[in-house]
Amino acid sequence: MYIMSFVAAVPTDKKEAYLAHSRKAAEVFKAYGAIRIVECWGDFTPPGEVTSYPLAVAAKEGETIVTGWQEWPDKDLAHASMEKAMSDPRMTGMEMPFDGKRMIYGGFEPLLDV
Repeated sequence: MYIMSFVAAVPTDKKEAYLAHSRKAAEVFKAYGAIRIVECWGDFTPPGEVTSYPLAVAAKEGETIVTGWQEWPDKDLAHASMEKAMSDPRMTGMEMPFDGKRMIYGGFEPLLDV
């Protein structure tokens, strides 16, 4: 298994738009081989002085931290599919209800799964 994850700041008043966006994007990622997609709306993301979720994505007043992940069968499929998914017309025409420049993401190999 391979995990692609992200953290972003979404305007709180755009929660429904974000959910609609996430559902459409999930269809695309699933079509390219993602096994599972999870999106989480923050309800406890305390500010920090040195590090925190809000600092990591330069969250502004009126934004909520979201995080999520995609489970893939393996790293090679995840990386190959990411390129395909991001250039898929269903994704390129989609308006993002948040500032994608402040989103952080990465790929991870599972270390512990209990």
